[in-house]
Amino acid sequence: MSLVHFKNFEMLDPDHDGLKGGFELLVEGDKIREISDKPIKAGSADIVDCGGRTLMPGLIDSHVHVFLSEVFIRRLEDVPLTLMTARSAVLMKNMLDRGFTTVRDTGGADWGIKTAVEQGLLPGPRLFIAGKAIGPTGGHSDPRRRTDSGSGCHCCNAMAFTMGIADGVDGVRKAVREEMRQGCDHVKIMMSGGVASPYDPLDSLQFSPVEVAAAVEESHAFGRYVCAHAYTPEAITRAAHAGVRTIEHGNLIDDASAKLMAEKKMFLVANLVTYFAMKERAAEFGMGAEMLEKNDIVIEGALRSLEICKRAGVPVAFGTDLLGQLQVEQSREFSIRSQVVSPIEIIRSATTIGAQVVRREGKLGCLKPGAWADLLVVDGNPLKDISVMEGQGRNLSVIMQGGRFHKNRLN
Repeated sequence: MSLVHFKNFEMLDPDHDGLKGGFELLVEGDKIREISDKPIKAGSADIVDCGGRTLMPGLIDSHVHVFLSEVFIRRLEDVPLTLMTARSAVLMKNMLDRGFTTVRDTGGADWGIKTAVEQGLLPGPRLFIAGKAIGPTGGHSDPRRRTDSGSGCHCCNAMAFTMGIADGVDGVRKAVREEMRQGCDHVKIMMSGGVASPYDPLDSLQFSPVEVAAAVEESHAFGRYVCAHAYTPEAITRAAHAGVRTIEHGNLIDDASAKLMAEKKMFLVANLVTYFAMKERAAEFGMGAEMLEKNDIVIEGALRSLEICKRAGVPVAFGTDLLGQLQVEQSREFSIRSQVVSPIEIIRSATTIGAQVVRREGKLGCLKPGAWADLLVVDGNPLKDISVMEGQGRNLSVIMQGGRFHKNRLN
């Protein structure tokens, strides 16, 4: 089994507030075998001299869409599944190039693309998948035009492949069971209107309490959990009372709904960069005025949502939710958050909290013996200058995923 010995680095352990010098780290196979403040004896190991750079865990983006390769997702209607998959391969490699060794896809990615990454057929982050995002008729996951009367062939419609419609308790149960049969790690449901869907008001409530409860019950029975797209306090409150585990977005959260989330030990997966990027550039990729008006509403609460959750004690994970051509902005989420929270809090959102969200504490997002060897060596100190995490990975000298080098310019 291969050995890799990292020396001469400043360690950014998310469990601590500052960098720690004088440590060495040994990787054996796909895991961290040893971390020590004394010299490690591993004569046969390949040595990586980090030259005083920062060594830290690989990053976790807890809200991505690797199959949504268009900003204006309606354009995916004419994209066959083969082209969708080819595009996703490029998007995933670029994510890994930026240091995101794990991502949580919240609607679209299936067991096939996940297996392709696991088997080394495509370079990309470790994937945790929802399969299709499920919503009610007329909701955020209803991809049909108003002139559509039926569900057409999905093999030439990438948008329809990523979304599902279910109505009523029995319909929701069946849809959730189908996604679990297809290998999902979590179940995604829609509970309020969205920006990228043209017909549903942002403050609309989607899925009734009994439908949400059915989704939660089925997910728990299968050892999975439910994540919910929700913007408003009303939608967040409904989700919390029904047993949803994570809220996606949550821009319009208030103190009362945040307090309820904290009591229920829920997570918020915030994704702020997508709203700023859409405001700046989405129109050039075809997003219409109605959608951009809704975007203006949620962008006002974006940074405030982080402050509200911090006061209430709700853990906030790092997410981006970028679509298509805007996915190049993924790492900009760091600098946007830095306006209201500290660099170490942002790093934790993309490491330890992300690991909690995907239920891999001690395996991901940490520097501990037995954890998967997902490691970054950074040119600079992210705790002093969080912008070193940007630049499409140009400040990353090493990207290791599962003990394998994706990038190594130190040897």
